[in-house]
Order: sequence, then structure tokens, then C-alpha cells
Amino acid sequence: MKRRYRQTRRAEASAETRRRIVDAAIQLHTTVGPAKTTISAIAEGAGVERLTVYRHFPHKEELFRACVTHGWERFPPPDHRAWSRIAEPEERLRTALTELYAYYGAVGNALTTIVRDFPRVPTLAALNAPYLARWEEMRDVLARGWNRRGRGREAFLAAIAHSLDLSTWDSLVRRQGLSEANTVELLIRLVRCA
Repeated sequence: MKRRYRQTRRAEASAETRRRIVDAAIQLHTTVGPAKTTISAIAEGAGVERLTVYRHFPHKEELFRACVTHGWERFPPPDHRAWSRIAEPEERLRTALTELYAYYGAVGNALTTIVRDFPRVPTLAALNAPYLARWEEMRDVLARGWNRRGRGREAFLAAIAHSLDLSTWDSLVRRQGLSEANTVELLIRLVRCA
């Protein structure tokens, strides 16, 4: 009995240490960026030695994978499947952009920092690709019902994709100072005119 108890406690302590390492790495990835995050800084943030980080994550890709998985589980984007239940296309777009921009308001600074480093950390970009594919699915859900065909459809799809893009939110809300509500209405007009 005692042996099993000790093994369970050891496993729990190991899982807790691993969680602290991942949390410290995510904190650094979302502030200084993945490219500038060092193992020493992660160890310090987690309250462990560098060797402990390497024991839990012998390869940087393993640490990135744990961070990506934990980050998307902890901060999932709005559920775009729920938007498809809204019949009227413009109302669907308004709901989607309102929810997405509220999400960006909560995690946009962190996401911007991580995405900025994708060219310098291609492994991280590749690990995030399946999650970021949701934005393409969002675009497809929002394009339904507008009856745009032919040559104009390409511009129409581009306008929706642009309205969903993190960099659009960053530019209009953070840098230009528009409110999220005003930004949503501006982008609805853009999509309507495309």
C-alpha cells in the first residue's frame, strides 16, 4: 500500500512540476515572445532548475507542443459552429465579429506576440496551424447565404477573412483606437460592399 501511495504522490508532484514549467513558458511566450524565451527564464518562472525543465521536456518541440495544446484548451476561440444556426447572414457576421473581437480583447496581445514570432520559430507555427485553420472554417460559415458568385466572390471572401484576422483587430482597435462595436460595424459595411 505505501509503495503505491508514494508512486501516486511522485506522479502528482511530477505532473505539478510539468504544469508549472508549461505555465511559465506560456507566460514568457505571450510577453517576450517564443523566440526570446530561454530555458533559464522558464526554469526561473517555474521555480525549478534548468535541468528539471530538460528532464520534463528533453526537446524544445515537446515543450512547444505542450504549450500550444494547453494554450488552445485554456483560451479557445468562439465556437463558429454556433454561428451557423443564425439564419440571417449579416446578423451572423455581426454576432461572429462581436464574439471574436471580445476574444481578441482578452487574448489578442498574447496571440499577436506569438504570431509575430512564427517566422523565427517555424516549429511553433506548424504546431499552431491546425488550430488556426479554424479561422478558415469561420470564414466559410460566415460566407453562407450572401449569394455572392462569380468574380466578385473572391473579393467577398477576402473581405470576410480580413474582418476575422487578428491583424485587423490589432490595427483598428489597438492602434487606431476604434471601439470593438464601431470596428464590427465598419467591417460589416466592408463585407456588404465587397
